Amino acid sequence: MGTFKGKTLASLIAVGMFCGVGTRALGDDDGNGQPPAKPAATAKIDAPAPLTERERQLLDRVEQLEKRVAEIEGKAQATTVPAPSNSDSSPASTGSTAPGAAAPSAVTGESASSTVTNAATAVGDQPQAAEQNATGAGKPEKAEPFTFADFTWLTGNPRTKESPMDTKFFTPEIRADVDYVYDFAHPKDDTIGGSSEIFRSDEVQVTQLGVGGDFHYDNVRARVMTQFGLYSETTPRNDASPSRGQWNLADAYRYLSEAYGGYHFNVLHGVNVDAGIFMSYVGLFSYYQFDNWAYQPSYVSSNTPWFFNGVRVQIFPTEHLKIEPWFVNGWQSYGRFNNRPGFGLQILWRPNGWLSVLGNQYLLGEDALNTPGRVRYHTDDSVQLKYYENQENFISKAAFTLTGDMGCEHGGGVSCAGNSAKGPKQSFLGYMAYNRLWFDRDKYGLTIGGGQINNPGRYLVLLPPINGATASSGTPYFTENPGDPFKAWDVSGTFDWMPSQYITFRWEYNHRAANVPYFSGPGGVTPPGGNTSTPGGLVCLSGFTTCDGSPTNTWLPDLRKTENRATMAILVKF
Repeated sequence: MGTFKGKTLASLIAVGMFCGVGTRALGDDDGNGQPPAKPAATAKIDAPAPLTERERQLLDRVEQLEKRVAEIEGKAQATTVPAPSNSDSSPASTGSTAPGAAAPSAVTGESASSTVTNAATAVGDQPQAAEQNATGAGKPEKAEPFTFADFTWLTGNPRTKESPMDTKFFTPEIRADVDYVYDFAHPKDDTIGGSSEIFRSDEVQVTQLGVGGDFHYDNVRARVMTQFGLYSETTPRNDASPSRGQWNLADAYRYLSEAYGGYHFNVLHGVNVDAGIFMSYVGLFSYYQFDNWAYQPSYVSSNTPWFFNGVRVQIFPTEHLKIEPWFVNGWQSYGRFNNRPGFGLQILWRPNGWLSVLGNQYLLGEDALNTPGRVRYHTDDSVQLKYYENQENFISKAAFTLTGDMGCEHGGGVSCAGNSAKGPKQSFLGYMAYNRLWFDRDKYGLTIGGGQINNPGRYLVLLPPINGATASSGTPYFTENPGDPFKAWDVSGTFDWMPSQYITFRWEYNHRAANVPYFSGPGGVTPPGGNTSTPGGLVCLSGFTTCDGSPTNTWLPDLRKTENRATMAILVKF
């Protein structure tokens, strides 16, 4: 910089001297060494005298020197001011989101827009951070977990890249799930069983309407999400734990899908401690249909927990890894079934932007109502792989997922090892696989998939709602006794139209089958004599067609071994 100033000063002096010489030549010298004669006082100048050839040359020379000085100054400034870095064109600076998030992220519980804001701030503060490092006054912030790539392609993750309502203190969230299901069996009372996502046929129904969001300030965090619609009725009925004790937990938690508070510790790449009701992640698919590749997931996901009530600790050793232990009341339960809580562990590893490996483990819970000593174990493991992406082609993206589950119960009259003196085999074995294609810059999606399960003892099979039966009441028409066989499989095709990141129009076809009667039949046939209810007052609903001739005159179920459904849904998330 000192050399440049010296050169500039010398150039200006040279220009000044040159101009001075030129001026003297023009005004102070007449060519013979004598000063010019003064004009007469009465002389009148009508117009300036025309410039001579020498004068024009001198003026041109001055202009060239001025341009040269300006060029030198411009080059010097370019060498002293840093040029914008390549990070200015990164997703953070262009407003696209960091991975996985969607307000809230299933991994970190933070909103997408807050992640983008943090990333953009980091980019903008690079010179300042570098200066602080040089002086020892500060340290660079550690990378946010799972923000090194875009993970919105994953099933179980929302695909929204930003929250239009995000603030420093609160990230609002609104979800809507409205569907119309056509059941080819035409159950007379429109009741569909054996599903944790689909419940009524031939009607437009609000499956879920949720309003809530994430609070985040000064390392304190909280999340609340309501569940209005059919979920507020169907989710509690699958939990038998409220039958133990005097307070009605099913009603207390009926309208909440998530409700927890916690604290974020600035250690490693972050540690979160949360207590309340949170999503379980077991089964891979999200509780919210907007986040998934398909509307009706296979049995491995549909029959495993959607929520846990307890405490979790999310530990992020690196930006690629999460370790999350759980202390929970039990297996998808608001309370304890017996006298022992359950314990769990999730490990999530994403080494790059195209691979996600997930492991969920559950153990030690005594989760059979009124059967102390029957202990449950379960492992649920998934891999998701994005094997193609080119946004310039008609097929813009392609991904695949495979999930495998194993589990068993022992004690209380059943055995993990097999039929023995301790009791019949009580186990769970299943898998599901899906392949998804995106088209036209991710505006359309096509998913093909399905799976199978084998669950002797039926301890995870959803109970059909025959005459209002719940997980607590049970029903003699579909028993869940030790060793009762149950094998099932399914296949589905799903087509999505996604004109905006906030809405999905979905069409889906499902075929499901089991080795025993399980799915809702037409039912509702009037028994002899025209009586439409049993002597006990049970109304004849779907699944009941004829009198079995017993003294109580109860109805036999009209359950079927196969089911075919077509679903149309509108899914919204802000």
